[in-house]
Amino acid sequence: MGMYFPEATLLPYMGVNLLLGGSVIYKLWTRQVKMGKRCAFGTLLLCLLEMFCLLVLPDCLGLTLFSLMSVLFYVCMPSAEMLPVDSKAVLITGCDSGIGYALAKYLDTLGFSVFAGVLKKDGQGAEELKMRCSHRLSLLQLDITNSAQIKEAYIEMKSVLHDKGLWGIVNNAGVLGYVVDGELLPMKVYRQCMEVNFFGAVEVSKTFFPLLRQAQGRLVNISSMAGHIPMPGMAGYGASKAALAMFSGVMRQELSKWGVNVAAVYPGGFKTGILGSQTQWAEQHKNILESIMPETKDDYGEDYIFKLKNCYPEMMRASSTDLSPVLHDVRHALLAKRPNCLYTPNASALPFLFHHFPLWIYDAIIFRMFGSNKNLPRRAFGMIQNSSK
Repeated sequence: MGMYFPEATLLPYMGVNLLLGGSVIYKLWTRQVKMGKRCAFGTLLLCLLEMFCLLVLPDCLGLTLFSLMSVLFYVCMPSAEMLPVDSKAVLITGCDSGIGYALAKYLDTLGFSVFAGVLKKDGQGAEELKMRCSHRLSLLQLDITNSAQIKEAYIEMKSVLHDKGLWGIVNNAGVLGYVVDGELLPMKVYRQCMEVNFFGAVEVSKTFFPLLRQAQGRLVNISSMAGHIPMPGMAGYGASKAALAMFSGVMRQELSKWGVNVAAVYPGGFKTGILGSQTQWAEQHKNILESIMPETKDDYGEDYIFKLKNCYPEMMRASSTDLSPVLHDVRHALLAKRPNCLYTPNASALPFLFHHFPLWIYDAIIFRMFGSNKNLPRRAFGMIQNSSK
């Protein structure tokens, strides 16, 4: 037996749907909307809400709620309307390699005046940027853990920009450290992650905010999926990126009164220089053994620590070489008339699992993905054997 919908109830809902659908089709036709997962997810939620309002709520209340949510959905649809580039000035940190290097080249081709901060102005990445980019790109010697270099970069850019102001800051520079259990991670690596990934980005932002406010521009912070959800081996890196994400959220609220937009980008797995090399991963064995207490070394065992280097090829295989999703999201954050507050290029289903499922399900899946159940500490392996008897 089919479900019966009273005509008097169904017709108003159909009217709202036609009005909303026509408006959305018009936006799509005129390319005012950015299609993507966010738009598709919003459409699905709206359909589910319509069924709830139609079947559960009283006629007047259900129609009112559905109409209000339809208006909200229409207003909040991701905008595809872009501002003109017009040689807008953008500062990018960490352009020696990886995302920063690719982003500097990409924004240069779009017509931005790019100030590319590099750790080594005479390094290979800096030399390649000089050869491959236009005259609009300028290289800056910028170690973001060096306050003097940050101030020098500010003075240099201010003298070039004059009254134009700085349209965008992209805090991209970052370090990964070791992918290892948090107990084994040397304190110097924790401090290095915080110094570069968080304090460096904060100091660059604070120093250049006057130029950014002058242009009513955009602040874009490249965080990480590891700063959004917990991942084994990422205690230092994840904590520093989580701090950057919270900084982004607070700045979004505080800088809005100046007309400045703030966005955080949480890239998924991408193959960049931040992963280091096989040689560097092999050397971490020695550095870890030198920093841990004898009791810790005895509990984990040297074999467990030595095998951690095997994570490198696994991470390389799981990482994408195509950086275009990150580049396009940063472009949208810099130029969209209504930019998003959060971007998740190459995101997997893990954030959804973490936020909406019991944690034991998330933990079981992520342990399997990261192989945490294959390589166990020496003392832990013995405990599991004894508990199973």
